[in-house]
Amino acid sequence: MADVYRFLSDYEGLIYLVLAIGGIVAIRWLWLALQEWKAAIYGLERQMAQNRLSRSLAVAGIIILLMLSEFVIASFVVPSLPSTAFQATPTPNILVTPTGTISAELATSLAATASAILPTPAGSTGCVPNKIEITAPKSGAEVKGTVQLFGVVNVPNLGFYKYEISPQGTDTWSTLFAGEKKDIQEDGSLGFWDTTVLTPGDYQLRLVVTDNQGQTMTPCVISLRVSGQ
Repeated sequence: MADVYRFLSDYEGLIYLVLAIGGIVAIRWLWLALQEWKAAIYGLERQMAQNRLSRSLAVAGIIILLMLSEFVIASFVVPSLPSTAFQATPTPNILVTPTGTISAELATSLAATASAILPTPAGSTGCVPNKIEITAPKSGAEVKGTVQLFGVVNVPNLGFYKYEISPQGTDTWSTLFAGEKKDIQEDGSLGFWDTTVLTPGDYQLRLVVTDNQGQTMTPCVISLRVSGQ
């Protein structure tokens, strides 16, 4: 069903065009049938004209119903669906577990990778002030325990956002948690991150934002150091 919704959303303009052409043809057919029905004198002739009039009314009604259905689906149904419904390949729904803890196996893998990477200078990339931004902790900060993450997610048609972690200098990203618009607090709090499962070292933390059409924007990436507990 998601594929059908995606098709109806992606080709909305073309569908309206086809239905509009069909509507013009149906209206012309309806007008001709109405004129024929009005001009009919004999009973059989009038009955045949009435049948054609009924068919043309039915076709016009179907086209109007299809246009209304397309409008409702494209304007209300599709925007209300989670963006994961439009991803090309099946992926786990990360929104069902909005926690900041990764698995022990994944933590071990990250620790092994991090131990082989030399620390790199702290910095941030891809962040857009007042749109997609990690405001706390700051890039280059040292964190431990459970960390409250603050940021800005201010984009049109937000689908969901997620935090991901990677050992410094690698491109192996693991999802910490994800949230939707309703999860963003007034003070800018976007969630909590439990760092206790990670081996102390240098990491990259990034905020990834995806709109409700499944388009992922440039992530905001900062560098952090996880200290010993």
